Amino acid sequence: MAVAAQRVAPNSVATNSAVSLEGVEKRFGEVVAVAGIDLEVRDGEFFSMLGPSGSGKTTTLRMIAGFELPTSGRILLHGQDVTGVPPFDRDVNTVFQDYALFPHMTVGDNVGYGLMIRRIDRRTRQVRVDEALRMVRLDGYEKRRPSQLSGGQRQRVALARALVNRPRVLLLDEPLGALDLRLREEMQIELKGIQQQVGITFIYVTHDQGEALTMSDRLAVFNHGRIEQVGTPADVYERPATQFVAGFVGTSNLLRGEAARQVIGEEGTFIVRPEKIRLTEPADPPAADETSALGHIRKVIYLGPETRFLVELDAGADLVVVEQNMATSSSQALALEGKAVRLTWKRLHNLALTDSGG
Repeated sequence: MAVAAQRVAPNSVATNSAVSLEGVEKRFGEVVAVAGIDLEVRDGEFFSMLGPSGSGKTTTLRMIAGFELPTSGRILLHGQDVTGVPPFDRDVNTVFQDYALFPHMTVGDNVGYGLMIRRIDRRTRQVRVDEALRMVRLDGYEKRRPSQLSGGQRQRVALARALVNRPRVLLLDEPLGALDLRLREEMQIELKGIQQQVGITFIYVTHDQGEALTMSDRLAVFNHGRIEQVGTPADVYERPATQFVAGFVGTSNLLRGEAARQVIGEEGTFIVRPEKIRLTEPADPPAADETSALGHIRKVIYLGPETRFLVELDAGADLVVVEQNMATSSSQALALEGKAVRLTWKRLHNLALTDSGG
């Protein structure tokens, strides 16, 4: 049963955590959307919740915002229990993918709408709207309509509208999903810069691992309503805790069974990232600190800046190898298809996985 509405306790304990989730579960009938998670987001960090569709990340964000009540567990904002507090009484704002701008209003009126509802006086409202538009590099656009803006500019207006209320936590639900690739990549850098400028906590939901790795101070990887791993981008990429994380965050090669015994020399499940492997001639011996395996190039995929090689090992597994095209043309790369090769990589890049991770 959902927790009853309550007011923020005035004597809550101070904490450097912006958001804390304690045993939070959300059920929709028989469906468990969030399966009893614990999570702490630090004050002032850019934190991403990463996972595929249906993994529970957006439901978790909506519970932090107050749009959904947890079936069980507690939600704390800066040490205050807000589990049943309505959205308008929480010191958070949310930016959605569709922006939800009022088409009949100017940019300035869109940004200042929340302040007007709160009956902030006109002069103060104008100062704060101007400040918010400067933050997102849209000063001078206050008289335009949303229809006169590009997709990236509309996204900035939605961000300014959220920032103008000066929330302590900003929630972003896949806000770049409607943008084309190049603009999305540009906005990733801008969003991170804005977050560092304003110094407030950003919690960002995405299914795009590139976005999460680019912008996050830390991230949580969701799967089937549970959190598989929390850590810095480097931790999650270089030291994935589970097979699911290894496969979802970047590309991973999996070695197990007989292939692991022949190549690694041990029982178990191991991964190695494609960029850690180099192609050499079959006769080239590996160094003492290296792992190697013989095979042949089954497929070559030329991608401009890099080439991906699908190599079928004599030991019975397929490995992907990525090489930067420093001085290689497409014709040179494609001509390697079918060639016998030795794959070589440092032993320290053999990452053992302790479980399957779902």
